[in-house]
Amino acid sequence: MSSSPAALDPALDAALAAVAGRRPLLVASDYDGVLARLRGDPSAAVPEVGVAEALGRIAAVDGVTVALVSGRGVEDLQRTSGLSGPFRWVGSHGAEYDGPLAGDLAGRRDALARVLEPEVAATAGARLEVKPASVAVHVRQVPDREAAAALLARAGALADSSLTMKPGKEVLEIAVTDADKGSALRRLIDELGATAAVYLGDDVTDEDGFRALGPDDVPIKVGDGDTDARFRVPDTGGALAALDRLGALLA
Repeated sequence: MSSSPAALDPALDAALAAVAGRRPLLVASDYDGVLARLRGDPSAAVPEVGVAEALGRIAAVDGVTVALVSGRGVEDLQRTSGLSGPFRWVGSHGAEYDGPLAGDLAGRRDALARVLEPEVAATAGARLEVKPASVAVHVRQVPDREAAAALLARAGALADSSLTMKPGKEVLEIAVTDADKGSALRRLIDELGATAAVYLGDDVTDEDGFRALGPDDVPIKVGDGDTDARFRVPDTGGALAALDRLGALLA
């Protein structure tokens, strides 16, 4: 599956053309809501048709690095996506960067999960997800919307003030580190010596990533909502069109 470059906004097309000739180049993307449609069951969020091929073409270009930057743990991201290639994998909003979380932080995460578990169990349709560096309360499948909002509020109030709140679409993630996608992107850019970066994201936590980029980089918001990104595509199909276009420019 490939989208025509004409499907892109002309300003975005021009921005991609401008960075396509720069090296080293970092092309980074969130996963859920960008490369895969959001699902009630996160384990069912497989990549859109054409995503693996588009990322593979980009990563094969000399001097270009592709990075997957996700709120998921790296192991979960690799298993669910099924993607493979010479990619950099950054999980848990940057807390998993080339290595697992320290044991003491895992202990704090488990203690938080024990506190939240009875609250989540008492709300029909809610789900508690324990990640490597955080605990997430999901309410996407809670039929009572007032109960969903109340659960997220209670979860936030129960968390220790030293923890980091990461609200998202129908979810509150509570992290045991202050790592974010912005700091992860800056670390990647510095490590690679990247002269330009492209980043695609759809959620509140991706705003840190957008703000971390420079004026000549290409931040792309996927979907609706307020954003600091200068460019926007409507959905996962638009994200794929942008990646396809970039791949063609790089070729």
